[in-house]
Order: sequence, then structure tokens, then C-alpha cells
Amino acid sequence: MNNILTRLRGELQSNATEETRISGQRFFKGELKSYGVKAAVLHKISKEYWKELKKENKADIFALCDRLWQSGNLEESFVACNWAYSLRKQYVPEDFDVFTKWITNYVNNWASCDTLCNHTVGDFVMMYPEFLAPLTEFAKSENRWVKRAAAVTLIIPARRGLFLTYVFAIADILLRDTDDLVQKGYGWMLKAASEAHQQEVFDYVVRNKAVMPRTALRYAIEKMPKEMKAVAMKK
Repeated sequence: MNNILTRLRGELQSNATEETRISGQRFFKGELKSYGVKAAVLHKISKEYWKELKKENKADIFALCDRLWQSGNLEESFVACNWAYSLRKQYVPEDFDVFTKWITNYVNNWASCDTLCNHTVGDFVMMYPEFLAPLTEFAKSENRWVKRAAAVTLIIPARRGLFLTYVFAIADILLRDTDDLVQKGYGWMLKAASEAHQQEVFDYVVRNKAVMPRTALRYAIEKMPKEMKAVAMKK
């Protein structure tokens, strides 16, 4: 298993370019630790190594994912997300502690946060909705990535019309947050929910627009008709 990580890291390095690294950095505030591997190449490498890994037991694969997360490297976090998501049919309730550890201790940028939470954690809460209440507690964290995680975990469930009560509960907690990446996260969650519950999300936005940051508001109403947008944006 150690050999797999060594080979994976060597392949990522050999496929990296300084041009890609610098280009990717533009999307992030602050310094980002990355190799500079293009997304399509990274996905291909991740899939190739998964073919070798998938016969191993879940605990060992999660342990490898943990080591990838510990590196603080963007591409390695994406590989960890891909491998963890590939195990989704094997998720059990105890895995919530594993995902919480990764979010709390290792996530250090919005892309890693969204990749992990949209898919791995999003699927997990659809399988085990009893963890929606603990997820809501994430929104009360001091850590910007944990707060964003609370919202972006519900993107895909919300698009399917699920968990609207929890969507609004998380939005209530984050409503006045001053961090733009948190605002964009919960605004995106509301936008996703509006695909199945347009009127309810519109009513929520209008009811709270006096205190909702404009960034969050604009995200939330993005898919609504012009008439609704005009009412929501009117000061």
C-alpha cells in the first residue's frame, strides 16, 4: 500500500507543469499547495490506481486517503475524494467520523471542500439521514471550511427536492456570515433547493433579504425567473 502512494505521487509529479500550477492558483485566495496537474489527467491517474486498489478492504483504502489528505496537496485531496466516493456502496454510519475528521482537520480550500462534500458526504447523508442534525452543527463552527461543508453537502440532495427543512436550518445559522466563501456556499445550497422548491426558497430569500449578504442572495436566486429576481433584489 505504501508503494501505491509512492508511485502515485511520482506519476502526479511527472504529469505536472508550472503553467498549470500557476493557472490553477488564480482561482484561490492565498498560497495553494499543488503539483499543477490538469483535471482530465488527474482523473485518469486516479482511475488507473483505483483499478489496483479496489480489491483492498475499505479500512485500508480510507487509511491511504487519510495520508493523501494529510499532505495538504490539492491533487492528492482530489484522489482521496475519488477513492472514497468509489466506496459509497460500502458506507456505514461510523464513516461519518472519518469524513468529519477530513473536513475539520485537512480541508484547506473550497475545491477540496466541495469535491468531498458534494459527492462523498452528500451521498452519505442520503443513505443515513439521521446525520443531518450533526451536519447542521457544522454550520456553527469557527472554521470556514466546516461551515461551507454544512451547506455544500446538501447541494445534490437539495436538487432532488430532499431535506428542505435542513437546507433552511443551515441557511438560518449562516445567514449573516461575513465570509464570502461561506456566503457562496449557502447561496449555492439555496439555489439547488430552488430547482425543486422555487416558491419556498423565494419566500425565504424575500423574508430575509434585509440581512442576507448580497453575494448569498444573488447565488440563491440565480435560477429563478426575472420577475422573482427583481423582487428579491429590490432594496
